[in-house]
Amino acid sequence: MNLTEPQRIFGYCRPLLPLAALAALLCAVPSYAQRGGPGGRAPNPNPFAGNPQAVEEGRAIYEQYCTACHGKDGAAGELGPALGAPARRYLQRTDQAIFDAILKGIAGTKMPPTPVSETDAWKIATYILALRGTAIDAPAPGDVAQGEQIFWGKGQCGDCHMIRGKGGLLGPDLSDIARLRKINSIVDALTKEQHRVATDGGTHDAELLPLSTYQPVRVTMQDGRVIAGVLKNEDSFSLQVLGSDNQLYMLDRAGLKEVYYEPKSLMPTDWDKRLAPEEFQNLLAFLTRQSTAPPGGSGGGGRGQE
Repeated sequence: MNLTEPQRIFGYCRPLLPLAALAALLCAVPSYAQRGGPGGRAPNPNPFAGNPQAVEEGRAIYEQYCTACHGKDGAAGELGPALGAPARRYLQRTDQAIFDAILKGIAGTKMPPTPVSETDAWKIATYILALRGTAIDAPAPGDVAQGEQIFWGKGQCGDCHMIRGKGGLLGPDLSDIARLRKINSIVDALTKEQHRVATDGGTHDAELLPLSTYQPVRVTMQDGRVIAGVLKNEDSFSLQVLGSDNQLYMLDRAGLKEVYYEPKSLMPTDWDKRLAPEEFQNLLAFLTRQSTAPPGGSGGGGRGQE
């Protein structure tokens, strides 16, 4: 047989199957979607996946059976690990795996079977997975309308913080706080001076440490007048301060007596004492529902946000 030039260079292989047989074989191979690729994955067996009502019901069941070991809101207890902590390497990641651990326990550990029905086990699993997302996935219970009144009224939160274009400029915009932060981070910001959490590899800064873009500063003028606020910009000759009166001050260092950089945030951290327990819970219910939809997406945080 005479070979063409390309055949001599790349080799020649006789077809092993007739074209008709080859076509039949290709048709018999499952598609990527059929093999479980994107768009062809097995459906989630959890009948309550993504159901906000199930999250609330799962919270109540969790508090009854799981809090003693795993802590409130999955923050770790005396016997069990944190089920909602950031950066934790979870052994049970899927709905099915968590459901099985709840219903059957985990062999070789202190985790026993939980005496609940399969329906309740799925609801607990739904709540635990919501804890691994952000606050919008498992918002705090409470009266949201009352919490909003406290935010703008008694709490005076709106004097410093803005939500959807309304409020002050001194602190961070909270319009999307529930999609960006975990519920425990929001609680810590309201109640603790040091926001630190124990995660893999030791202790790391939590999500709501004072930000460098909100450095508190107290400026004393030559005439004794004091301007307190947050530093917006500075160089060797000047600085810009957003005062507590929401006014922007452009200051020449040569005309200043003292510039003092406050080591602590302007944000009060004793709201659990300033407010009655029910008021604090309602404020938390309001804050943990503040979310804006990202471009092309939904307003929820999703499980992947740790």
